[in-house]
Amino acid sequence: MRTRMLALTSAVCGAALLGAAAPPASASASGSASGSAQEPEADAGVVTAAELLAEVRACSRISKGRYRTDSGSAKATVPVCGTRDAVFWKADMDIDCDGRKTRACNRKTDPYFLPETAFQSSRGEPLDSAALPHVVVPGPSKVWDYRKSGLTGGSVVAVVYRDRVRYGVIGDTGPTGIIGEASYAMAKSLGIDPDPSTGGAESGVTYIAFKNSRISPIESRARAQSRGAALAREFVGRS
Repeated sequence: MRTRMLALTSAVCGAALLGAAAPPASASASGSASGSAQEPEADAGVVTAAELLAEVRACSRISKGRYRTDSGSAKATVPVCGTRDAVFWKADMDIDCDGRKTRACNRKTDPYFLPETAFQSSRGEPLDSAALPHVVVPGPSKVWDYRKSGLTGGSVVAVVYRDRVRYGVIGDTGPTGIIGEASYAMAKSLGIDPDPSTGGAESGVTYIAFKNSRISPIESRARAQSRGAALAREFVGRS
């Protein structure tokens, strides 16, 4: 993964680093319709990518500065924006494979693998990035502190990529100056290459985190899907 690879390299020099589920078989499991190239028809139960993106066209910036998408980026270009009910940012997607050791996520598949996540499962264990769709937020800093925006581990998020919408939770934290990262499972569900070393998306990913929306247990994909779909309908005015 580009972000974590570069960030870890920087850590060797002194910078700090904190630390993704087969693709859904149906719309009920994923929060989107078929995942085909065409936008699904809007109805009372499905919020489309176009509807969500229409709500986040304008940015009311809540971060005190901007974030880089990779540690090697020349400029910090990504602000964190806010609405009454959500926080959002538009960036790339790097792959977080940290947490529970699995066939997909381990030291062989990811040389920078860390066997831990900032937030733990209901059993007190690291999250399974290969099975749980989740998003990584920057660690708290003077630029932005996610906790002050009504967010925490388990907060519900909607991630939009092309015509696809997928729901998950905040599951990990990353470097304080970098944004745009999600789990192996989240990437795979969106049709993004989930390889932790070479995968990800260079741009075009929108992350929408709903304030005060924490679910429990954090590892429940069904609850994230159900709550996310409901919150998305409210967000676009279709509740």
